[in-house]
Amino acid sequence: MFDFKDKIIVVTGGETGIGRATVESFARAGGSVIIAGFLEDEGDDVVSSLAKENLKVEFVKTDVQNEAMIEDVTARIVAKYGRIDVLVNNASIFDGFAGVNETSAALWDKVLNTNLRGTFLMSRAVLKNMMPRGTGTIVNVASVGGIVGGADGLAYTASKFGVIGLTRQMACDLTAKGIKVNAVCPGMIQTEMRKHSTRILADDAPPMRGVGVNPDALKRVPAGSKGQPDDISNAIMFAASPYSGYMNGHSLVVDGGWTIQ
Repeated sequence: MFDFKDKIIVVTGGETGIGRATVESFARAGGSVIIAGFLEDEGDDVVSSLAKENLKVEFVKTDVQNEAMIEDVTARIVAKYGRIDVLVNNASIFDGFAGVNETSAALWDKVLNTNLRGTFLMSRAVLKNMMPRGTGTIVNVASVGGIVGGADGLAYTASKFGVIGLTRQMACDLTAKGIKVNAVCPGMIQTEMRKHSTRILADDAPPMRGVGVNPDALKRVPAGSKGQPDDISNAIMFAASPYSGYMNGHSLVVDGGWTIQ
């Protein structure tokens, strides 16, 4: 269905979970995919796994909290490939459902700096290439936790509400310039985000509550089960494709019906 042949796609956090599924989908659709990721072992695993399918994917170590590193990484990608056609801002860390009294300033800073500031910095860097060409697509991975309260912890919720606001304002600024900006909002998806977040947050990690399938939580979801990473990668592919050409500044919810109630 989707054809990304000859397209250059950058996926932040593309080494695990939703990001990995997204990288695999774009690569199998013919795209040249660069993982801008933090976890090197996982990134190398994606590259070697897809190499067995004769698909070329590159991993570039990137900390989306680091402005200088982002500028360097994007410049090197453009120097090598000539352009960036699609940016997927997927890099995120979770806060373990920490409430206001459980959220340290360090946890707040790392979650907001990764999920929201990182999305802004990466978009701004890539737009230096997209805007002079008058074409490009940005897809931001937000969350159901950016639409309703009570889905996640304080910092994560604030960050994802921010990503949706960022998406809308960027679309207002950029649509007339030929650049499409949308968001995808996953609901409960089966990933190892809590484990990877604990590793990235290190000493600032809170207890990661909610590991596994919580029957009470699933009562919120008419589908009755968690979604899979491919459910979100399919939505990201749609948002990045010509099929969504008239969709701008939109937050596409993929949550098994959670938020329809």
